Amino acid sequence: MARAATTTDAFNAVAEPRRREILDVLAAGERSVGDLVAELGLAQPQVSKHLKVLHEVGLVAVREDGRRRLYRLNGGGLKPIHDWVARFERHWEDRFGVLDAVLEQMEEPE
Repeated sequence: MARAATTTDAFNAVAEPRRREILDVLAAGERSVGDLVAELGLAQPQVSKHLKVLHEVGLVAVREDGRRRLYRLNGGGLKPIHDWVARFERHWEDRFGVLDAVLEQMEEPE
């Protein structure tokens, strides 16, 4: 089965670890390409390529500031990922509830 293009959706875009690193940095606030290059230790063409993918799927927004392009996280673009992960939240809560009960039993004096 052929793999979907990275620009198909947010899931494919964040499958690449470097793109997740860029999103982590942008979660702290707006950054220029140069800032991201310095912070991540990547080459400028690499950062620009990843930003292009993230922008195409709507995970980052960009604005012009003179000659600089400033990128920021677009939280709305993460909604499909959040919605998908949220479906598993009940399962996690149930499992943690079971773990809490086991731990409480272990703490009870005999």
